[in-house]
Amino acid sequence: MFIATTLLYPCVLAALCAGAGLFVDRISGRFLSPALLLTVGAAALIALSQLSTYAYFLAPATPYLMLVFALAGFVLGRARARAFLTRLRRSAWLAIVSVLAYALALAPVLLAGRVSMSSFMTLSDSAVHLIGADFLIRHGQHYTHLDLRNSYGQFINDYYNTSYPSGADTLFGGSAFLLGLSLMWAFQPFNAFMLATAAGPAWLLARRMGLRGCWAALATLSAVAPALVYAYELFGSVKEITALPMILTLGSLVLAHRQWLGAGARRAIPFGLVAAAGISALGVAFGAWVLAAALVLAVLVAGQLVGRRPRVGRRVVLLIGAGLLAVLLAAWPTWSDLSGSLKVANEIASTTNSGNLASPLRAEQVLGVWLNGSYKLAPAGSALTLTHLLIALTLVAAALGAVNLLRLRAYALAGWIALMLLAWLAVSQWVSTWGSAKTLMLTSPVVVLLAWAGVGALRAAPRRAISLGLAGALSLALVGGVVVSDAMQYRASDLAPTARYEELASLNSRFVGRGPTLFADFDEYSMYELRDLDVGGPDFVYPPPAVAGAASGYGQPVDLEKLAPSALSSYPLIVTRVDPSASRPPAAYRLLWQGRYYQMWGRRSDASAALEHVALSGSPAVQCATIQRVAQAAASASPEQLVASQAPTIAPVHLRLSIHPGDWGRERGALVMGHPGTLRASFTLPAAGRWDVWVQGDIMPAVHLAVDGHALATISGQLSGNSLVPDTVPAIPVQLAAGAHSLTLARTSPGLGPGEKGAAELDAIFLTPAGSRSSPTLRSAPVSRWKSLCGRAYQWVELLPG
Repeated sequence: MFIATTLLYPCVLAALCAGAGLFVDRISGRFLSPALLLTVGAAALIALSQLSTYAYFLAPATPYLMLVFALAGFVLGRARARAFLTRLRRSAWLAIVSVLAYALALAPVLLAGRVSMSSFMTLSDSAVHLIGADFLIRHGQHYTHLDLRNSYGQFINDYYNTSYPSGADTLFGGSAFLLGLSLMWAFQPFNAFMLATAAGPAWLLARRMGLRGCWAALATLSAVAPALVYAYELFGSVKEITALPMILTLGSLVLAHRQWLGAGARRAIPFGLVAAAGISALGVAFGAWVLAAALVLAVLVAGQLVGRRPRVGRRVVLLIGAGLLAVLLAAWPTWSDLSGSLKVANEIASTTNSGNLASPLRAEQVLGVWLNGSYKLAPAGSALTLTHLLIALTLVAAALGAVNLLRLRAYALAGWIALMLLAWLAVSQWVSTWGSAKTLMLTSPVVVLLAWAGVGALRAAPRRAISLGLAGALSLALVGGVVVSDAMQYRASDLAPTARYEELASLNSRFVGRGPTLFADFDEYSMYELRDLDVGGPDFVYPPPAVAGAASGYGQPVDLEKLAPSALSSYPLIVTRVDPSASRPPAAYRLLWQGRYYQMWGRRSDASAALEHVALSGSPAVQCATIQRVAQAAASASPEQLVASQAPTIAPVHLRLSIHPGDWGRERGALVMGHPGTLRASFTLPAAGRWDVWVQGDIMPAVHLAVDGHALATISGQLSGNSLVPDTVPAIPVQLAAGAHSLTLARTSPGLGPGEKGAAELDAIFLTPAGSRSSPTLRSAPVSRWKSLCGRAYQWVELLPG
C-alpha cells in the first residue's frame, strides 16, 4: 500500500495529466510549453470529472473516462510527446525540481515509511473532502437518497448539495479509484502531486526573470514550497493547493501571449480550461485571479487592435468567445447554480469562524520565510531575529526584482504580478480572517518569484565577480530560509495513526450496510472509513439531533450516559474505543467484535429500551443506595428487572503527584511534555498477576515507558481526532506483584524524523487486570431482589421491562 500510494499513484496521476495535456495541446493548435502539460492536463481532467459527476449516472465511469481521455491524448499527440521528451532531456532541471517538490511536500509520510496523513490534528476539513470525493465518484451530484438524520448525510448535503467547490475532489476521487486506493492514504500524495505540478509554470516565470539552469530550479523550488504554502499542503488544504498551480499557469499563459492571443479562436481553450478548473476547485472567488490575468491580456489585446484591420478585431472577438465558452462548459456545475455558488463564496468570505486560527496571519508571511514549527505562531528568540533578517533580505530582493522586470521589458509579467499583489490586498480587506489567510498563501509564490528576479538582476549586473557573489549569497538566503522553515514544520507534523484507521476500515467491510451506526468517539475521518455504515457522531460538526446531547459540543468527549435509553433505539450498531475506564453501551447491546482500538456493539433484535438508565459512581455502599432508589421507583404491577454493568478494577497512576520537569505545562488538564524529560510516578496494585497498562493522551514523538526500571514499550504516533478527546493507546501487558511500584515515561531528545516535535500530551495512565478490555460483566436481578447487586462497583444500572 505504501509503494502504491506514494510512488505508483503520482506516476499514474502524471500520466493522466500529461495525456490530457497533450489532448488539449492538440485541439488548441499545438502551442503549449511542455512545462504546462501537467497543469493544463489537470485542468482538463477537473472539467471532465465535474461534468461526469454532474450527469450522475456517469459518475462511476469517471475513472475510466479520465483514462480514455489521457490515452486519446497520447495517441493524438505522440509526435509532440516525443518532441517534449527530447527537450526535457536537454534540460533535466524541470523534471528534477518537480520530483524534489513532490518529495518535499510528502516528506513526513515518505520518511515515516507508512501510509498516513501529515499534520493530522491541525484541521479535520480533510475528512469532508474524503467523503465528498468518495461520494461524488460513487453517486455523482445526486443527493436525494441521503439520510439526513446522521452526520454522514448532513455533511454531504450541507457541503456538496449547496454548490460547494468540488473540482479538486472529483479529480482526486477519480484518479484514486482508478487504482483502487484508499482515499485516506492517497489524500496526502494527491496534495503533494498537485503542489509539484506548480513547478512547471513557476519554472517558466523564473526563466522570464532571467534565471537559467540550477538558478531557475532553486527559484522554482522556493516558489512552489514557501513556508505558508508548505503549511497548507501539510494539513491538506486541497482546494487551495489545487488552485495554486492554476494561478501560476494563468500567469505563464499571460507570459506566452504572443503564441496564442492573436491566433485562432481555439488557442484560448487552455486559458479557459485553467480558469474553469480554478473556479471548480476554489469557487467563484477564483475569479479574482482570473481577472488579474484577464486585465493584462485586455491591455495586450487593446495594443494589438490599435491601427489594425477589422479582420483582426473579429479574430480577437472569436478568441474571447472561445475562451468564455470553455470557461462556461468546463465549469458548468458551478454556473448551473450560480446563486448557490455565490452564496457559498460569500459565506466563506464573511464567516466569523476562523477555523484553527486564533488570530490573523501576519502580512510578512507572504515572503515565504517563517522559522517556527507552526505557521499560526510567531517565531521566538533568535529564530524571530533571523526571520526578520531573512524577511528584510527578501523585501530588498523583491524590490530589485521589480526593477529587473522593467529592465528586461517583461511588461506583461510585471503587470500580472502587480495585479496579483493588488488582488491580495483588495481581497484581504474584503474577506474574513480565514479567507484572508488563504489569499495570503496563494500570493506567496508570486512574491517569492519576484524576489528571485532580484537574484537575476544581480547576476546580470556589471562587475561580474562581485555581482555573482552577491547573487549567490542572496539565493542561499532565499532558498535556505524556505527550506529551514519547511523543515521546522516537517518536524512538528502530526501523522495520522495508520493502524487505527486500518482497523476502522476493516469494520466497514465487516458490517457493511448494517447501519445506521453511532460513533462514540471524536474522529470525523470515521465518516470515510465507515462510509457504508451511515455514521453519526454526537460531537461532530453535524451531530444527529437525537443523540447530540451525548456530547457537550463540537469535539467534546461522548458520554452515552447523558442520553435517554430510547434515544439509541434507532442505532443497530455502536462503535466505541477500547477503554476500560469508559462505560459500555446499555444492556440492549452486545459485543459483536473487538480489536486493539475499537469495539463494535450490536443491538439485540428482541431488546426493548430500558425504562431508566442511571450512571453509578462512588463506593459500593453509595451505589447500593442508588440501586435501591431505582428499584423502589419501579412499578410493582409489572415484572421489571435490574441490570448493572460491573466496573473493572482500576489502579490509577497519580500524575499530579508525579515528578517531572517543572516547565512541562498543562493544557485542557493534560500534561504537555514540551521538551525532553522524564516523568516519575508510583502506583499500588491490590493483587499480583498479569496487568494491562493503559496510557491516554496524544503522543506523536517517541516516549519510553518503564515499570520498576524495566522497559515496557515505546509509544509514538498515537493520536486521536482532536486534542480535546485523548487517545487511548492499546493495552501494554506486564506481570507484576502486589504492592507499590514505580513508573517512568521519558521523552528523549528529538531526532530528524517527522513529528519529532509534534504533539506530546499526557492525560492519564492506569492499570487494569488483564482481560478487562473485553465486555464488562452484566449482572441482573429481579427488582424484588435488588440487594443481590450490592457489594460491587458498577458503571451503571438499568431498569428493564419484563
